[in-house]
Amino acid sequence: MKTITITILLILLAITSAISQDLTGVWHGNAKTPDDKDILFVFLFEKNGDAYTSTMAIPTFNVDGIKPKTTSLKDGKLIIDASELGMKYEGIWNETTDLIEGTYNEGNVKLLLNLKKGNPKMPKINRPQEPVKPYPYYEEDVTFNNKEAGILLAGTLTRPSQKGTYPVVILISGSGRHDRNGSMMTHRPFLVLSDYLTRKNIAVLRYDDRGFGDSTGDFSKATTADFAEDVLSAVRYLKSRKDIDSKNIGLIGHSEGGIIAPLAANQTSDISFMITLAGTGIPGSEVSVMQSKSLRPFPVPDEATFEKNVRKSIEIASSDDEISKKRKELKAHNNTYLAPILKSLGASDKNISIFIKKETEGVLKPWNTYFLNYNPADEFEKLSIPVLSLNGSKDIQVNATVNQDAIQNALIKANNKNYKIVELENLNHLFQECTTGKMNEYKTIEQTLSPIALKEISKWILEIIRIN
Repeated sequence: MKTITITILLILLAITSAISQDLTGVWHGNAKTPDDKDILFVFLFEKNGDAYTSTMAIPTFNVDGIKPKTTSLKDGKLIIDASELGMKYEGIWNETTDLIEGTYNEGNVKLLLNLKKGNPKMPKINRPQEPVKPYPYYEEDVTFNNKEAGILLAGTLTRPSQKGTYPVVILISGSGRHDRNGSMMTHRPFLVLSDYLTRKNIAVLRYDDRGFGDSTGDFSKATTADFAEDVLSAVRYLKSRKDIDSKNIGLIGHSEGGIIAPLAANQTSDISFMITLAGTGIPGSEVSVMQSKSLRPFPVPDEATFEKNVRKSIEIASSDDEISKKRKELKAHNNTYLAPILKSLGASDKNISIFIKKETEGVLKPWNTYFLNYNPADEFEKLSIPVLSLNGSKDIQVNATVNQDAIQNALIKANNKNYKIVELENLNHLFQECTTGKMNEYKTIEQTLSPIALKEISKWILEIIRIN
């Protein structure tokens, strides 16, 4: 009798354990960054048979719809593998606390992240410019193929409700993974921009970056040139639609999107105009040098020496040498100049070693090496279509004066007869009216896009359409 009782108890415990380890549902957790900021992560786990799938969101940055490659739970160990996006989570289910205790890895960053079942309490964020459904225009979820790359791109097309043929713009996001709304820092600028333009009788196509949201492909292996191919796929798709005026297809690119746009436009005769928002006009190597100084989160004893060492890193990474040779040289160089700086900031030898290894690998990724060798001025010099270039005077990521001058000089070399260069006062990299222009200010600003910038964009497009 005692044996039977013990056996039944063990069975019940096993059943209870199996039930308690049912991952299905919403889980959330907060990770703290080295500079003491909180990042909220939310996961939705679904089960199909014995297999799990997950969808990930980072509300802190207004990012959602991330679909990791694999999700597994075995013997209490959870692994969420989104390595195609440069991310991974590993955790152990603690049945005492009912928490999944683990770490989140992305690039050079490793954060402690414990997950708790249930929905998080979300602070209310006021974004008054975001449209509220029902919209006074037609909206359609669409997909189109990049046949050369073998990927499917998913997005949203908006146009006026009335039947007809409409001019259209394709929105191209900046560096890093973005959904169709251009979500970043709790803002959705592409949603606001598409709403504004559609109300002005301009159709808009915006889409998830390859390998992100509902689009397929491997984002981690893609370069600026690959993203230009995705734009060309969008152009071919739009030409197939009866509600689109194929003689008035334009591109609007933000940040890196502003240098993807001319690269794409020069590969087809189907683009009739182009707008670059906070785009660069100087070589990627020079952009990297400038950003290494303007965005650097730590002090250095000697600026001139620091810049010299940054340039040396870029020289190694952008060379034509075999990657194994570049890796060896870059690691040695980073140990020579980066390690002492990190040591002076109190970093341990172990953490310095981990940082340098990840920094070395990051610089050698395909996107980075392509960007360092890419000079967008070469593409602007070939453009004969109308071009509008907008930058904000308080943009600390892309210096307005340096890059606007370079873009203008390139368009003059192109003998371009229809271009407009505008530096908008008091706007940051996201085209928000701001105080400092610093990145940590982006999400604290209620405004998503300055009405001044929106008006400048729409007015210019409508003038170009009338000319066409």
